[in-house]
Amino acid sequence: MIVAQISDLHVMREDRLAYGALDTRAFLLRAIDRLNTLAPRPDVVAITGDLVDEGSAGEYARLRTCLDGLRLPYRLVPGNHDARAPLRAAFPEQPWDREEPEFCLFAEEHGEVLLVGLDSLDPGRTAGLLCARRLAWLDRVLAARAGRPSLVMVHHPPFATGIAHLDGLPMEGAAEMLAIAARHGGVQRVVAGHVHRAMGAQPLGVACTTCPSTAHHFALDLEPGMRARWIPEPPGFQLHLLQPRAATVTHTGFIEDFGARPTKP
Repeated sequence: MIVAQISDLHVMREDRLAYGALDTRAFLLRAIDRLNTLAPRPDVVAITGDLVDEGSAGEYARLRTCLDGLRLPYRLVPGNHDARAPLRAAFPEQPWDREEPEFCLFAEEHGEVLLVGLDSLDPGRTAGLLCARRLAWLDRVLAARAGRPSLVMVHHPPFATGIAHLDGLPMEGAAEMLAIAARHGGVQRVVAGHVHRAMGAQPLGVACTTCPSTAHHFALDLEPGMRARWIPEPPGFQLHLLQPRAATVTHTGFIEDFGARPTKP
């Protein structure tokens, strides 16, 4: 199974540009064009939060119009810039768990693979939260399918990145989530966004990756105490190749065409 991932779209109102300069909607449309041309075609696209910038109904309507052009099925989880009610209203066909209507959670089987969507949104805060109810839901979902190859998608990464201003706002409940994943087995990867960079870690033995943004990126500043700084690095996406009887492999690709030409080996 191939799962494509994009993240941190930050679609805005029509009259707004990110930092007064970036048309995030235009960046998303380029990402969609790239995903539509992939061969072989991914089975599903995971979109890991900060779908819009202010959580307004108008922004979700713009996002919906963009995603209508994506010729692949997609699954959404919210980020700290999102709002659950207008997100649910704009995308009622998403497989949200009806037994937990307060959150945007889902567990969906794709052949041998289980795709799990976790909601780490804590309204009004940048940091993430996995409360006792959400952790209990994850425990139930994985226990019911113990050992089944699974991909967990969530906005906030459950590990320290080494970038000081990001690590100052950790996700509460991350350690508990990792312990649940490790206990039941089968979780091939936890895929996240939020940090606007591609990273990988293996906390508590659970493989975790983060996806670059479709638009803009945090600078790679590993000096202690560095402040947040945005830079125009190439927007990207990831492809997760889930092989039930082999290692899961994550590839990071770029959306822009840099004019590269093939050369003979």
